[in-house]
Amino acid sequence: MREDARQARRREIEAATLGLLIERGVAGTTMQAIAKEANASIETLYKWYGDRAGLIRAMVISNTAELRSKLDENGEIPGTPIQKLEWLAPRLLTLVVSDRLVALNRVAAGDEELGRIIAEAGRDTVAPLIVRVFSEAAQVGDLEIPSPELATDIFLGLLIGDLQIRRVVGRLPLLPAEEVDARVGRSLDIIYRLWGTDQRHRSHDPHASV
Repeated sequence: MREDARQARRREIEAATLGLLIERGVAGTTMQAIAKEANASIETLYKWYGDRAGLIRAMVISNTAELRSKLDENGEIPGTPIQKLEWLAPRLLTLVVSDRLVALNRVAAGDEELGRIIAEAGRDTVAPLIVRVFSEAAQVGDLEIPSPELATDIFLGLLIGDLQIRRVVGRLPLLPAEEVDARVGRSLDIIYRLWGTDQRHRSHDPHASV
């Protein structure tokens, strides 16, 4: 199977899995049920994902694929670390409050294993990307931070806060683009005020070309 066809098939399988999780919960989302819903062979599921936990982990990681691919050691985002942070912030916020991730978290609320998978595959994938950007910003002198890890914790608290929890419990609708932009702008402004070394060169525009 060609790689593009394989990726398209994986997306179909993962979409079917998400639908089953929402409809039947974790207990009803067996590998057999997934295979039937996705019209796939059970052998293919085990070959590609290992087991149900591996499939769910892949679903969470796939949400961050764009962020990871853009911010690896040979990342495609040009510009300074600050510009990378301004590129990352709105995409990260949009991701964590998306309908897809909220649906997974709602199911995970009643399943310890699924909750652990989502926590590990989500935060443990995204946080190192942000740590790397803060490290770069400190190295070039754009930010004077106490540590990249602490800066990452504070940044995530400012950017996301309790928004994802409120989405999961149904107290918050999908955020409109203008609200995402406003939240991003406030979060970045606080970061720059705390640790910025040259306020004159801050874009504050989450849609700025990088």
